[in-house]
Amino acid sequence: MQQNNFIIVEKTEFTLLNKIQYPEDLRKLSVDELPQLCHELRQDIVEEVAVNPGHLASSLGVAEITVALHYVYNTPEDRIVWDVGHQAYGHKILTGRRDKFCTNRKLGGIKPFPSPEESPYDTFACGHASNSVSAALGMAVAAKLEDKKDRHVVAVIGDGAMSGGLAFEGLNNVSSSPNDLLIILNDNNMSIDRSVGGMKQYLLNLSTNETYNALRFKASRWMNRKGMLGDDRRKGLIRLSNALKSAIAHQQNIFEGLNIRYFGPFDGHNVKELVRILRQIKDMKGPKLLHLHTQKGHGYAPAEKDVTTWHAPGKFNPDTGERLVDNDPNKPQKYQDVFGHTLLELAQQNPKIVGVTPAMPSGCSMNIMMKEMPERTFDVGIAEGHAVTFSGGMAKDGLLPFCNIYSAFAQRAFDNIIHDVALLNLNVVFCFDRAGLVGEDGPTHHGAFDLAALRPIPNLTIASPMDEHELRRLMYTAQLPDKGPFVIRYPRGGGVLQDWRCPLEEVKVGTGRKLKDGSDVAVLSIGPIGNNVTEAIDSIKERPSLSVAHYDMRFLKPLDEQILDEVGRKFKRIVTVENGVRKGGLGSAVLEWMSDHGYHPEVVRLGLPDKFVEHGKVCELQKIVGLDPEAIARGILGE
Repeated sequence: MQQNNFIIVEKTEFTLLNKIQYPEDLRKLSVDELPQLCHELRQDIVEEVAVNPGHLASSLGVAEITVALHYVYNTPEDRIVWDVGHQAYGHKILTGRRDKFCTNRKLGGIKPFPSPEESPYDTFACGHASNSVSAALGMAVAAKLEDKKDRHVVAVIGDGAMSGGLAFEGLNNVSSSPNDLLIILNDNNMSIDRSVGGMKQYLLNLSTNETYNALRFKASRWMNRKGMLGDDRRKGLIRLSNALKSAIAHQQNIFEGLNIRYFGPFDGHNVKELVRILRQIKDMKGPKLLHLHTQKGHGYAPAEKDVTTWHAPGKFNPDTGERLVDNDPNKPQKYQDVFGHTLLELAQQNPKIVGVTPAMPSGCSMNIMMKEMPERTFDVGIAEGHAVTFSGGMAKDGLLPFCNIYSAFAQRAFDNIIHDVALLNLNVVFCFDRAGLVGEDGPTHHGAFDLAALRPIPNLTIASPMDEHELRRLMYTAQLPDKGPFVIRYPRGGGVLQDWRCPLEEVKVGTGRKLKDGSDVAVLSIGPIGNNVTEAIDSIKERPSLSVAHYDMRFLKPLDEQILDEVGRKFKRIVTVENGVRKGGLGSAVLEWMSDHGYHPEVVRLGLPDKFVEHGKVCELQKIVGLDPEAIARGILGE
């Protein structure tokens, strides 16, 4: 059934889930009923996501953790901070949004990730990984300073997110700040693709005897009741205990080395056991880490077998697991796939090329080169800053890294781009996928700021292709000798050409293209949004009194000054169009150049507004922000 563009699932009459609107209803159940509730919660998520696509496997993997947390803790007064909202669908369903869950990720519907703007149960923004420990520590310290002694704070972080530098910074501060924070490490050996790196291997090998933990906990409670466990003594006993345990087990525990009490690993799918453990450690003083092993996609066989595909599978038949994939052979290739195939083609010709991605080999299609040249491709985990500096190090000693990061995630590496690549004018090619509006993932994932943020940085070349052929040519150009740091940004999803293959030819840096001549209005665009401009100009051809020229600028930096001089001399009205924020991007650059060179045309800037754009289909969002062909046509006409 469809209503207001939302597909409504006929709700299964679940025995327990239908009784639960908020966590207070959940707490009325007995512990013995919780396994059945977890089963029903999974089934509800599968039924919903089958027709309203979203992130499936992550939320299936944490059903027991979600239920146990809301059962034991007094949310929302107690704080649960989720690291990356991919895992929070069950949380949303149990916190008053089950009836609205059919609107998830849809324009005007509930948000794709937890947000305090939507619900008091959503304690913090969690669209980018690795921030939960730092945010939760801030809340734990605030609870102490605000004298809210009964408030508990829990951070839920995955093993993939634990590879991020911010997580380590948070852990370091947790160990030295007075707090009673509980960190739950949801260890499923996955991010979107398989987890990588030393932390992954460390967690695979980490084990602690449960009997030992129980005895130590009983001893600490006894000493606390006797008044023998002040803060200084507690830390000293923990250090002594850790040293003894390490000597006996021949194993070091990094968390206990940071004076963070460690418990685990335990089965994260045994909800009754989780409730017991959480109740035991709930009121313990000092920072604690509970290590849980889970399976991404748990409880739904197709997702268990292929977790990468089922991270976000699109529409599917919930009974059979058959994915409803659009196999139209005439559909244009995705930009990311054109990137992946072109990168392999270039790497086969140029032995200096290496590929770097922060945990996105499938998402950015670097897995194409990874399959053929595993020794020349590097998945560094959720560590964007490291990806950039690591690329800089390789470039310094003669390699040519193609560093592929989603545009929104590249924001986390801003200083690294400046200090570790641009400052030394190193030959690193940054390929920013998902640039501009990305659609249903919303404001945490829109690649809105890269053009404006990077434009002031010296030594950078910044380009955006209008189509797949241009992407290939720009990639070829970027790998030629001595090009310095070179940014290529392109959008999520399909391109515009059925035949994306073309000869690999150099594009002269800093040159644009005149796509259409005209005499009244000049439209300057950059990137694939130029295709909307072409459609807009075609739609106003019936107005012969208005002659519109169209230039594909191709480069934001350096600008094509010959085009700008021609436009400044010839036109009194200029319209700039970009799939990025208006402030600081192409429009601002054109205004600055015109002012600096004594030209004073009327300049209309079309781009993203000075606010965070909500979630919805790209075509819906373009209409809202004025970047669809109809709105661009109105901008050209001055309406």
